[in-house]
Amino acid sequence: MHAAVIQAPDTPPVYREHPDPAERHDDEMLVQVLAAGLHHLTRSKANGSHYSADGGYPLVPGADGVVRDKEGNLRYVVLDGTPNGTFADRTLIDPRRSVILPDGIDPVRIAAAMNPAMSSWVALRRRVDFRAGQRVLVLGATGNAGRMAVQIAKLFGAAHVIGAGRDTTRLKALTALGADETITFDEIGRAADVDVVLDYVWGEPAAGAMIPMLTARADRAVPLTWIQIGSLAGQTAPIPSAALRAARLRIVGSGIGSVPARDFLAELPELASAVAAGAIDVQARAVPLAEVARVWDAETGDRVVLVP
Repeated sequence: MHAAVIQAPDTPPVYREHPDPAERHDDEMLVQVLAAGLHHLTRSKANGSHYSADGGYPLVPGADGVVRDKEGNLRYVVLDGTPNGTFADRTLIDPRRSVILPDGIDPVRIAAAMNPAMSSWVALRRRVDFRAGQRVLVLGATGNAGRMAVQIAKLFGAAHVIGAGRDTTRLKALTALGADETITFDEIGRAADVDVVLDYVWGEPAAGAMIPMLTARADRAVPLTWIQIGSLAGQTAPIPSAALRAARLRIVGSGIGSVPARDFLAELPELASAVAAGAIDVQARAVPLAEVARVWDAETGDRVVLVP
């Protein structure tokens, strides 16, 4: 078969012939890969910078994807801790970490959407007691995962969703996706009275937003849950001590480890159904797997999906 292979953390993947992985356990199934998203998670696990990376090389990257099993079923699958990723003609999966998809579904659409959409879906379902009618701020709303977070918050019944970012052109496009308001980081005080923050940015921008938001709250005793999801602006944030003392602020993370694998898996069927039904707008661009080196570091508004 052919696969994208990474030999070391500082090298891009190379498309080449690669041995088929062999089934060694009853819970392993060899499947045909139809589509696999090129996600931030995939890159960071491959280069060793993600906290869940195991550091083993060589490896075939790819953390999830749409596959076809031996019975002809389409499945969306999540992989973990394996050198045999989805950037290949075939891979090994644990069927228990997958969900069977309906016939006629677009594999590229599912592969593009599930990983970025899962970040906010799981955060609101599993890391906070979110209730319909609450107000949500999405920090980093102009990215792929952020724009989906706006839609998912509305899908879950948020009364008011604010999208925050730096690209004013992309911010304007969020109103068509359900954002009630869009702001830049310079206007962050306007988001003072939200109940939940979905933070894809972290770093200095997130830390700098806390005091203006918290001091402008109408009632600082009303809880604010800040959910740290991504770190596009930095792995660390210099959070002022006053932010933790001057208001009822709770900072939690949402990701691999803070959410058990069983909870992620439990959410897959409903999320897949929502994507398949068109409840979440998806921007996807299919690219042949043979061109993986060309698109590996490409910056694009669409989610690149590699197709063997």
